[in-house]
Amino acid sequence: MSGRRAQTTLQPTVLRWARERVGLAMEAVAAMVGVRPDRVVEWERSGRLSMAQADRLAHCTRTPVGYLYLREPPEDNLPIPDFRAAGRESPRRPSPDLLETVDLMARRQAWMRDELIEDGADPLAFVGSCRRDSTPAEAAAAMREHLDLSADWGSRQRSWTAALRHLRHRVEASGILVVFNGVVGNDTHRRLDRREFQGFALVDHYAPLIFVNGTDFKAARMFTLAHELAHVFVDATGVSNVDATPLPSHDAERFCNSAAAEFLVSEKELIAHWRQVGTIEDSLQTVARRFKVSVLVAAHRALRLRLIDRDDFARFYDAYQQQAARRPDETSGGSFWNSQNVRIGRRFGAAVRRAVKEGRLSYREAYALTGLRGDPFDTFVQSLDPAA
Repeated sequence: MSGRRAQTTLQPTVLRWARERVGLAMEAVAAMVGVRPDRVVEWERSGRLSMAQADRLAHCTRTPVGYLYLREPPEDNLPIPDFRAAGRESPRRPSPDLLETVDLMARRQAWMRDELIEDGADPLAFVGSCRRDSTPAEAAAAMREHLDLSADWGSRQRSWTAALRHLRHRVEASGILVVFNGVVGNDTHRRLDRREFQGFALVDHYAPLIFVNGTDFKAARMFTLAHELAHVFVDATGVSNVDATPLPSHDAERFCNSAAAEFLVSEKELIAHWRQVGTIEDSLQTVARRFKVSVLVAAHRALRLRLIDRDDFARFYDAYQQQAARRPDETSGGSFWNSQNVRIGRRFGAAVRRAVKEGRLSYREAYALTGLRGDPFDTFVQSLDPAA
């Protein structure tokens, strides 16, 4: 008996749930655990495996090991509204990466909210300032006014990157925590999937937070940021997959899509500059370059304003989906420290630095909030502008 590995019997449904929640085939799990695929098949039939194998299975499926010993699979529910569904479809089961990202952002927001209230800050008046019976155009105008942006602000920027940076800085300066990240925390081995979600908003009157999936294309990130900003203005917390469908099933998503489109490409500006030259694709590319948006946003705006018809849009959308499926994910790029400024946010990072310096936050707590520890944390806070 002493030479045999300690065996345990778990529930097959739980083992199957652990594998399927991360989208792994049996062959992939077998390779990661170090067994033959038929062993994984047997585990999910009988539930019998060694305790060491259970530990390795938990690790490769990113499952808390205690969950594998439950009698039935736990509910993997998002703690915030899920706006990713299209039509009558149910939203995709949230991955561990998405769940952990939402949890980390919620913890950061809760800490920042307490800091601001302790400092005597006033609630932000613009949060929820747009009534649900407002028009998208009214919401877009309120967003531009609050950020002090003109209707043609995007066309004044020299590139997509410059426009995205400009908008991010304006949004963050308004009091919103803004995070762009393409991985879970700082774990570069756990890349977020742009097909699962593109962003989410955690609305709060003191510390609203916007998260943008950094693996998405730069032009798409622009729309996601504007879309989640609209969520803050209408007080609608939730996770979004903006490009998944032209017809979202939720009223809040449809409204925020329209408000974001008007915010980035105003009706007046688009009509004034619309020129149908060459193919429909040529015209849409011209609009996308001018306003620093994706060609998909340009197509939606052109359709809504009847500059193209539904048949034109349908042909474009089919080709766009095929091209998007072949395009690789993008990352924020740049130096490690510039990436931290985007992943953590300058405003949040500066607040953590002040709290540590004043002795109100321990280094251990700061490490947990930022995902950095030791020398990397010290270097990060030194990289921040002292006036931030």
